Amino acid sequence: MALILDGLTKTFSSFPAVNNLSYTMDTGVYGLLGVNGAGKTTLMRMLCTLLTPTSGTITWDGQDIFSLGSAYRNLLGYLPQDFGYYPDFSVQDYLLYIASIKGLRPATARQRMQNLLEQVGLTQVRRQKMKKLSGGMKRRAGIAQAMLNDPKILILDEPTAGLDPKERIRFRNLISELAENRLVLLSTHIVSDVEYIADQILLMKDGSLVHHGTSQQLLAAAPTQVWTCTVPRAQADQLLHQYPVVNLKTLPQGVQLRVLSQTPPTPEAHPAEMTLEDLFLHYFGETAGETDAAL
Repeated sequence: MALILDGLTKTFSSFPAVNNLSYTMDTGVYGLLGVNGAGKTTLMRMLCTLLTPTSGTITWDGQDIFSLGSAYRNLLGYLPQDFGYYPDFSVQDYLLYIASIKGLRPATARQRMQNLLEQVGLTQVRRQKMKKLSGGMKRRAGIAQAMLNDPKILILDEPTAGLDPKERIRFRNLISELAENRLVLLSTHIVSDVEYIADQILLMKDGSLVHHGTSQQLLAAAPTQVWTCTVPRAQADQLLHQYPVVNLKTLPQGVQLRVLSQTPPTPEAHPAEMTLEDLFLHYFGETAGETDAAL
């Protein structure tokens, strides 16, 4: 079964948050990578039937998801960037409450809850109130609620936002475990969140897909090159104005730069291996991640 997006467009007051987007997804992990404001959240809300497209279609197994209604939503698990919960509910009460909303039978709900608490590592805190959990634990509770109905489609919007590096790694590993035999769409502006777990990476900018493919395919097709060079401070300031600079490191002998350019930025520059972070800067520029817009 495939989730097919065809000419998908969503406009707000004539502004195209998602612009004529077409793509097909089936089983596997898809990483939707772009800066805040690229249209990722708008796209995910349409995939969850929370927003209707201005034009275009989304179909599952050949049928329009909005016509399928509850039959489609029963296949869906969704973790929004800011998910709601009752702060005085314990973790297990919160999950049982969500299970009741999803229409799970009590016995099934309890079994699923226990299995998921163990899987996300929250069994020891199951009686603790949600408001007392750390940010990472709350996100794990969020993914548990998204998994209660054993969804065929799992949509995660910025699931590692605000987490420390250790918790982000744990969350990525958890997503990899949950990805078997289902479609997982993970949106983020953090390159490392998708670099190691996504089967396909979708680069989204200004509401459109600018490129997609495996990590290796994206790097092989990179339209620029990476160079490293060490220069005096005054020359470094000049190069910063001339080229996209991925990294800058001050050394006793000068400033070491990692530069994106088709040609060597200095005669002494050496070619370096391209990374996804380099590619991200090429497509999205130095302002990547600086805005808090959620579109």
